[in-house]
Amino acid sequence: MAVRDAASPLLLGLLCLLHTWGARAAVEVNMEDKVEVLLGDPAQITCMFKSDDFGGSGGMTIEWHYVKSSTDSRRIYSQDSLQSTVEKNTPYSDRIMVNTTAREVVLTIRDVQLKDDEVAFNCFVKIIGEGSGEGGTKLKVFKTPEDPTIQGVEQGISVSNKVTKIASCEVKNGHPKPKITWYRDKMPLHNIPDAVKLDHSVTTQSSGLYSVNSDLNMKVEKKDKDAVFYCEVTFLVPGAEKMLETKRINITVFYPPTTVNLWVESPKGKIKEGDTVEFLCASDGNSESQFFIIENNEGPSLKMENVTRENSGVFHCTVEDYGNSVKLSTNTTVLVNYLDEVVIKPTGSVSVDWKKEFSATCNALSSLSTTTTWFKNGKEVEKGHHLNIKAVTYDTAGTYVCVVTVPEIQTMQANASLQLTVQGPPEIIEKQLNEKETNERELELTCHVRSYPTPNIIWGTTNGKIISSSNHMTGVGAKSVAKVQVNITSNTTVFCNASNEFGKDSVTYVIRFIKAETPKPQEKIQKGSYGVVIAVIIICILLLAILGSVLYFLYKKGKICNRSGKKDFTKEKSSKDKIVVEMKSDNTEEAILLGVNGEKQLPNDQ
Repeated sequence: MAVRDAASPLLLGLLCLLHTWGARAAVEVNMEDKVEVLLGDPAQITCMFKSDDFGGSGGMTIEWHYVKSSTDSRRIYSQDSLQSTVEKNTPYSDRIMVNTTAREVVLTIRDVQLKDDEVAFNCFVKIIGEGSGEGGTKLKVFKTPEDPTIQGVEQGISVSNKVTKIASCEVKNGHPKPKITWYRDKMPLHNIPDAVKLDHSVTTQSSGLYSVNSDLNMKVEKKDKDAVFYCEVTFLVPGAEKMLETKRINITVFYPPTTVNLWVESPKGKIKEGDTVEFLCASDGNSESQFFIIENNEGPSLKMENVTRENSGVFHCTVEDYGNSVKLSTNTTVLVNYLDEVVIKPTGSVSVDWKKEFSATCNALSSLSTTTTWFKNGKEVEKGHHLNIKAVTYDTAGTYVCVVTVPEIQTMQANASLQLTVQGPPEIIEKQLNEKETNERELELTCHVRSYPTPNIIWGTTNGKIISSSNHMTGVGAKSVAKVQVNITSNTTVFCNASNEFGKDSVTYVIRFIKAETPKPQEKIQKGSYGVVIAVIIICILLLAILGSVLYFLYKKGKICNRSGKKDFTKEKSSKDKIVVEMKSDNTEEAILLGVNGEKQLPNDQ
């Protein structure tokens, strides 16, 4: 018994020594829990190992396995000190590559797929004489989904106590499964009994990708007519979470009316006769079953053209929603403003004696306040209903226009005119005495006369001669023009007399006749002599040129200067009054001497 007790501590120590040696001899393998990668990208899985005695006398063996489940595991790669082998007929036979260093083994998988690659990959390391180790990494594959879409229901939705589908949202081809969240006016929606119901459905494609569809069902209220709905999709990518949103949509909500309004859409502001008036009627409801009636005319609008004051009154509109058993009415009052024709007193054409006072009144009835202005020749002459002229003259005669306007309606105005004629004695515009100088035999004189009735005009001279007498003149109204042609032979005085039943007026023209001076003969000759002299000089030059040419021709032919061998006779000094010219004959060679008087001279007289 003592021997057994003594042996027990020894055996226990030996076992502890063996355990310690075995623990130190094991290979330590370190790997990541997971590696995340996008679909189609390459994935790298690293297996790091450590052994205190690595590098001794033993060899090393490495293996890679993929593990789908506890019962489904297969080797895809192996390596020892002599060779490395990629297992055939596996999903990775042509897609993997392994790089080994002293303390690390890296497995690279090209073109990562979802169906086969989202599994665990285990790394086995065994060192002969040192022990073995094992580690594993889960490969996670991600796929960004397509942009989400949203679709509202095509028909409108009536307000009721029932939960109704209003829109659907869909996102396709994502991995892992995307998540859809609904929003109304930027506030997330959740399931609420009898108010909001969210129906989600997930479809798994043959490729392993997910498509998610979500329907939004709500109990629609009137306030939802202005609400904005959209979806938010959240999904995972390697090392992060991302989000996509759909476009914003509104829904059509039908609800019964509670109020109705009728108003004049055009014209804006006050209405006048002749306008086209358009009425509009509208309610605060939105229902397919409501209709409007304006003054027995169906529809939400009514147009009245060329309205008059008789169209003023109260207009009614009724809206009826037979689907919701609602009937409402309203009315509005319309006043059509008017401006009657302008009345001027006195009317038409009025004749007033010269220098007498004249007054007129102008007015027009209107439903609004008016302003009155008098114009003459486009210029304002008076404001107010009354036109007063203290002493009329020919300058104040003419057409007066009275314009009545309504300040509250800019385009509302009317006008009428009055023709004022001033009758009185003639008034000649030219000054009383006019002096004129002329050298013309005939002179036109003009006499401008202002008068009504048209005056009789007499043109005459101081010696009592009547040049013209007529009451036919050109002009308009009180202004006339008389013209006369006067024959002038000497200084004279011409007068223009204008007269009518009210008086007369005259103007005098003193005309001084200036005779034109006759130029002296010498001066006339002198004026034209320069041209004659120049012509004579030119003619002489031409004759000399011709004569020179003839003499030169005769000289060349030997007809002169005895070039034919005949004896020349010399000229002696002639007497004071004689010029001798030699005349030769080709037949007799007889010389004839002629004197200046044409007498023949004998040869010995030469």
